[in-house]
Amino acid sequence: MPSAFQFQCHLVLIFLAASKGETRYLEVRDAGEDEPFLLLSEDLKRELSAGQIYRRSLRCIDMLSIEGQFTFTADQPHLHCATFFIGEPEELIRVDYDFVNIDCKGGDFLKVFDGWILKGEKFPSSLDHPLTTSQRYVDFCESGNIQRSIRSSQNVAMIFFRIHQPGNGFTVTIKKNTNLFPCNVISQTPSGRFTMVIPHQHRNCSFSIIYPVVIKISDLILGHLNGLFLKKPSVGCAGVGDFVELLGGAGLDPSKMFPLADLCHSFHGSAQMKIGCDNTVLRMVSSGKHINRVTFEYHQLDLQETEMKKENSIEEFCFPSI
Repeated sequence: MPSAFQFQCHLVLIFLAASKGETRYLEVRDAGEDEPFLLLSEDLKRELSAGQIYRRSLRCIDMLSIEGQFTFTADQPHLHCATFFIGEPEELIRVDYDFVNIDCKGGDFLKVFDGWILKGEKFPSSLDHPLTTSQRYVDFCESGNIQRSIRSSQNVAMIFFRIHQPGNGFTVTIKKNTNLFPCNVISQTPSGRFTMVIPHQHRNCSFSIIYPVVIKISDLILGHLNGLFLKKPSVGCAGVGDFVELLGGAGLDPSKMFPLADLCHSFHGSAQMKIGCDNTVLRMVSSGKHINRVTFEYHQLDLQETEMKKENSIEEFCFPSI
């Protein structure tokens, strides 16, 4: 049975799929509990490709992966609402306030958060984000007209809002900007291929996949000699300065996940790992002394694969959770 974290993330992805169009535009593809994706119809794709601005109302809990203008109007007091935004790995999210009519003095609020928060856990973690946690919040009631456009630092962002008075609300326009060197990323899909590059920057970058997966690293360039080390209490990449680690866990925050393996040095070839955790993260730690690069691909792990052994696979983890 899926864990509570998987269920919540799958629910978020259902909102993501549903937010791409109205219900009449959606059709189900294998709508099982482990495959909660919906497909955009060709009708909506044609409308958007014609240059029209997509518009629709927001729900109290919602998810958006598409550009457009979105409006929330309260029909009753709404005290705990949030909208999640997600783009492709190489995109940044921009939130523009077009119209805001809320009662800040009466307890309403409208806040943009640079990243995601789910069950109190943040992505990116505080260790991997350039801003402090307090700086990642932009409160409309405090900034007002001073900051009416907010851009995320990665491919995810969200807004929190509380509105007491029926009829009050807001309108935002969501746009996406290109990110030449994507750092922290949440994958929209359970399979894919990605190359992460950190060009002489002292920063940490995490790629999060909220599914049990098989992940295969095909190329790693760190400017070191060859080598591969499994993480143990007394052995790891501490002191190396530049390395990649694989993490697994049941939450969203990479800093709270279990370290599974360290890759300390460059190699060309293939290193594969099966990770049966609810969330899998590939995290690169960079000192800024090198142009670090890692290429990997991943696909969702099924129960059959838990029983299969492959020559180039390193250790397996977290299988009791799937």
